[in-house]
Amino acid sequence: MELKETKIKRRRGVVLTSQGLQRLQEAILSWEIAENKGDRLSLDNLSHLVNISTKTLSRLWSLSQGVDQKTLQLCFSAFNLKLDREDYKVLSADHETEISSFSSENQSQLSSDQLKSCFSYPDGPVALDSPLYVERPPIEELVYREITQPGSVIRILSPRQMGKTSLVLRLLDFAQTQGYQTVNLNCAQIDDHCLTTLSKLLRCICWQISQHLGIEPNLDDDWDEELGHKLICSFYLHNHILKQSDNPIVLVLNEVDRFFEYPHIAQEFFALLRSWCEEARQNHHWQKLRLVVVYSTEQYISLNINRSPFNIGLPIRLGEFTQQQVKVLAKRYGLYWSSGQEITQLMSLVGGHPALIQIALFYLVSQNMTLQDLIKEAMANGGIYRHHLWRHWVKLQANPKLLEIYTELVAEKGVILDPMDAYKLESLGLICFKGDRILPRCELYRSYFKKQLSVLT
Repeated sequence: MELKETKIKRRRGVVLTSQGLQRLQEAILSWEIAENKGDRLSLDNLSHLVNISTKTLSRLWSLSQGVDQKTLQLCFSAFNLKLDREDYKVLSADHETEISSFSSENQSQLSSDQLKSCFSYPDGPVALDSPLYVERPPIEELVYREITQPGSVIRILSPRQMGKTSLVLRLLDFAQTQGYQTVNLNCAQIDDHCLTTLSKLLRCICWQISQHLGIEPNLDDDWDEELGHKLICSFYLHNHILKQSDNPIVLVLNEVDRFFEYPHIAQEFFALLRSWCEEARQNHHWQKLRLVVVYSTEQYISLNINRSPFNIGLPIRLGEFTQQQVKVLAKRYGLYWSSGQEITQLMSLVGGHPALIQIALFYLVSQNMTLQDLIKEAMANGGIYRHHLWRHWVKLQANPKLLEIYTELVAEKGVILDPMDAYKLESLGLICFKGDRILPRCELYRSYFKKQLSVLT
């Protein structure tokens, strides 16, 4: 692979200290619990909340790239924090150097300090230009090839934080290089009031598609509900969107399992998606639509097999990293674990969970932690994973039934789950399936939640 080198100009200014980062993360977590039902803020959400660009926030999380002190004060004040002198440090002039960042596996030329400055805290999807994206052959090749097929459907499945969004970003980037138009909709961002009726949901989706494509929606002019909600929505997409486009349109529907909690809407909405796929077999304009459906679990409501979009198209299931993939990622962080012993130890704690592996490698490099200390602290009190675990704990406490079920799971009792309960736990990433058995996803979860739950009993 050809080595591509880019120059990164390091900026003077201030950077967060470990104390400052911890204070800010805990304040953000408190806000998420109090104001956002425990759901994590995306980088875009955080950017809008604090009125700071995502690029600046990424520099802030890196703990190495400088930002203006006023920017730091603005971020702290957004969460009712006073910026203390111990929360930041000033970069000296010798930090104004250029370092090389390589987009390949061979990063052996980078020093330890340079590695620390290259990587920001792994929070959210892996950026397109990041060397930390680990391919999972043949998945990337399959989705790139499939998206070029007329009327194609791709279904991407995995629990949260397993890499779906990172894969979707690369799929959309590939589609754009082919000259396709792209629309990336997050169904979790649709307001509850838009899910009271099918008509409101379909109008909301059509409006978003038009906005993404830079088209004036004109919904009131073209929306005649006497024709039926699904039919008028299909006419709208055909006449107002697809017929007017010279190029294919990739429509990504992220987190469609949000609709599983609204069965009165889900049945009809998913049947509509299926009908669009069937239209593509005989209609030239519908063949321009390339549909990507992204969801977190297969444990969903019962759908008529002939009306479901979950049994057609290319299925992609993202599992945990293999030992080889963890080894590749560790190498990109500058950790050369040739014996494999360290990989075995880390995976005995978190399995191959991509997000948890990324967090561990980040701290091992940036904080000079030993793997033994990392594992010991994680088993004792959550350690570097405490924010991740707290969020899950908040969600479990908000649902007493799930809490009771998970108590039995971590106690290693045989449990038979209702499909809807299994859907909720799997979509959170808290369980895995091994044959007929349902288990906590990893030893970290089993140990941490067993201790937490023992306090309640």
